[in-house]
Amino acid sequence: MIVALATPWSACADDEYSAARTRFRVAYAAAQAGGTGSTTPDDDALRAYPLYPYLQSARFEHDLGADAAIVEFLAGHGAEPYIRSLRGAWLADLGRRRQWETYLEHYDDAVDTNVTLRCYALTARAALGRHDGLEEAVAEQWLTPSSLPDVCDPAFDWLRSRNLLTAELIERRARMALADGGPQLARYLAKSLPERTAAPLLQWAALIERPERSIDDLLADEERELEPAALLAGWTLLARGDPEGAASRYAKLVETRDLDERAASPYALATALGLAWSRNPRALEFFALVDAEDFDDVAHEWHTRAALWAGDWQRATRAIEAMPESLRSQNRWRYWAARAREASGDSDAARAEYSAVMSTDNWYAVLSAARLGQRFSPTLQEIELDKRAIDELAREPGFLRTRELLLCDLVAEAATEWGIAYERLAPVHQVQAIGLADRWGWHHQSIAAAAQQTQFNDYPLLYPRPYDKEVRAAARLTDLPEEFIYAVIRQESLYRADASSSAGALGLMQLLPATARRAARRWGLREPGRADLLRPSINVPIGAGELKSLLERFDGQTLLATAAYNAGPGAVQRWLPATAMDNDIWVENIPFNETRTYVQRVAWHTLVFEWLDDRRSSDVEAWLGRLRLPAPAASNPGAPSTAVFSATIQLK
Repeated sequence: MIVALATPWSACADDEYSAARTRFRVAYAAAQAGGTGSTTPDDDALRAYPLYPYLQSARFEHDLGADAAIVEFLAGHGAEPYIRSLRGAWLADLGRRRQWETYLEHYDDAVDTNVTLRCYALTARAALGRHDGLEEAVAEQWLTPSSLPDVCDPAFDWLRSRNLLTAELIERRARMALADGGPQLARYLAKSLPERTAAPLLQWAALIERPERSIDDLLADEERELEPAALLAGWTLLARGDPEGAASRYAKLVETRDLDERAASPYALATALGLAWSRNPRALEFFALVDAEDFDDVAHEWHTRAALWAGDWQRATRAIEAMPESLRSQNRWRYWAARAREASGDSDAARAEYSAVMSTDNWYAVLSAARLGQRFSPTLQEIELDKRAIDELAREPGFLRTRELLLCDLVAEAATEWGIAYERLAPVHQVQAIGLADRWGWHHQSIAAAAQQTQFNDYPLLYPRPYDKEVRAAARLTDLPEEFIYAVIRQESLYRADASSSAGALGLMQLLPATARRAARRWGLREPGRADLLRPSINVPIGAGELKSLLERFDGQTLLATAAYNAGPGAVQRWLPATAMDNDIWVENIPFNETRTYVQRVAWHTLVFEWLDDRRSSDVEAWLGRLRLPAPAASNPGAPSTAVFSATIQLK
């Protein structure tokens, strides 16, 4: 279905494809609905239109029984992206119709990777007696940690009929499911196993489903046998859900299970991580019990963060020094190594490290500049774009189809076409593709292409402002700086007005419908429907209103409000320290990787948008502020305010 959205790209009314495009849109919508859309044959202009194969493919998808015509169509179009949907739908239909000869003639294991298509292929081979290597192929498909579609059952039945779906294979799959955190599948599989074999699997499943109760039962019964992997899985879940509970049980676990220091180390690590994620000072106590061999990158990082939260700079220094070089050399940990040296009085070493980090462009570079008392400017490195080369790219068939798909609001299909056309380019031409997407106003794709080529510093190109009208209206409504609103838009949706998350958040500022309705009422705006949230003129003011309400809830502290916009105010409230602390330490200890990165990037994006306004170095001393505990909520904490918000001041 074609849905018209508010998009930045546009076409001239009299361009060469204007009439054919209009005809295509009508015919394509009809084809998707199962009809032809017209009683007259397609005219020459429509047949010559670059997207005509999409129309043909859509029509075939509603006439999957036309095998000969579909075979001819697929053969004539090779591996072009517009045949992918049809190919999958046709093969699945052949499988449902049990047309096994035709199926295997056209199935390609390297291309048709969908599990349904693979299972149909296995069933086809069994039905046609093509058994060479089939036992191994079916067993390989069986050994999957997740549930499989019903179409796989005939292949598994074939394996079972030959007495090859053994108890060993069933047990292996159950263990794979348990290792993947799937107790339900493991319990189902265990039903067909002997009791002695099933018992440890069911015990493992119970540890995943009810870790606290199961572990307490085990601690009360020292004689009960238990697989170490199962116990560690349950303990890890307990430590994540109730880290203090795990800490209080740790000594008894070691005693009742007779664990030496080495054997106890993984349990100490799981406990330490759970405590660190909840910012519990006892985390350092348990990190001290972890064997050096059990420290992976996550453990090293959270050991350091726990030391920072506790204000133990010597411990932080030792934790960073224990990191592998690949981790220790990252800007994040170079900054914190400098902070630790500064805290210990080694100011010369600290200044040298800050200077090295400051030469990069990111959150830690700005913090380093602030520590050095210097102003900061992003380092501009323009991408070398060639208008003639971009013109040539625009005429390439794949990019021509991409452009037309955008103009027809078939954005997902456009992204697929773009990806294939882009991968076919030589590196020198991939650079020019950045300019092509930008020319179209397809900022999501131009920024993504630049990132693929590690081109991050062409700020005028990569920090566009395509929604100035909507952002200005939102800024007037909320007294928020336009740069801050744009920073959130860039991080939330990368300028995609049609963006939709797996959680149901919509539009430029990624609003959940319920949140949007609540924010709209609070700010005296019309309550939006789902489709409304895909319109920038509605989405941006409501999103800015929600952001401003969060700022007021958290006493105007931008970092807290930004974190709350991503993770929710309840989560941020739980993450607050008992007393005031440095902002950079608080941000570093945000337990959600996504939210921590989000906060850092929104702050950085805000600075870049401000710098683009006047190209003057910024005074970033305010980045060194301290987090304040918000005042108790007012009787109407979300009500609009006339207070003027300063992005620079509020970054402290």
